[in-house]
Amino acid sequence: MTDTALVTMEINDGIAHVRLNRPAKHNAINDALLLELEALFNPLDDAIRVVVLTGSGDNFCAGLDLAEHQAREPFEVVRHSQMWHRVFGRMTNAGIPIVAVLKGAVIGGGLELAATAHVRIAEDSTFFRLPEGRHGIFVGGGASVRVAGVIGAGRMTEMMLTGRTLSADEGERVGLAHYRVAAGEGEAKARELAVSIAQNSALSNWAMVSAMSRIDSMSMDDGLFTESLVAGMTQTSPEVQARIGQFLNRKK
Repeated sequence: MTDTALVTMEINDGIAHVRLNRPAKHNAINDALLLELEALFNPLDDAIRVVVLTGSGDNFCAGLDLAEHQAREPFEVVRHSQMWHRVFGRMTNAGIPIVAVLKGAVIGGGLELAATAHVRIAEDSTFFRLPEGRHGIFVGGGASVRVAGVIGAGRMTEMMLTGRTLSADEGERVGLAHYRVAAGEGEAKARELAVSIAQNSALSNWAMVSAMSRIDSMSMDDGLFTESLVAGMTQTSPEVQARIGQFLNRKK
């Protein structure tokens, strides 16, 4: 990657560090950044076991870059929204666990991006906000599904209506973050978790990040049927037999 890339990626020991690289803009999202993200995940290198997602500077992502906002016809808005859905869907459904490090602003589209991650770590400075009501717009990057799936439709509606800000502690309480760390400690914690996750079976990791979100949107009967199919795929692999054997013989 060059120094002018809006998104950079470094791969070490099977862990890819993907970093938003617009610190002067608080890593606000424009179309070019979205397309660079998509290119990195299309597809991920087979050697990658876990992705760590961070932002340069003091903020994770301040959301849509309003300076580049354009007046569009309704159908153009629909297609632009679907581009966000495509890119974020490619990330969260890539079959590779994503660990996000959150700090500073996690606003609007930045929260939609954070919601693509399967594990989220919030530093002390993190704050969450959905300012769509103040801007006279509605979410378009998947928040009504992914963010509402985390905090519930009622709480998300309230956040959009009031434009309230949630602190790192409040965000952790409602599930927007799974871990809370002090300032500057997020990347070390992400690396620790990524190394641990990378030791899991690749097939098991794929199943967990691919199946759970889909099962969540199914009826109970369809979800249970799908769970059985995924269990059949994972529990009969030679690697699983070896891992269970090692576990059973650990004291011997």
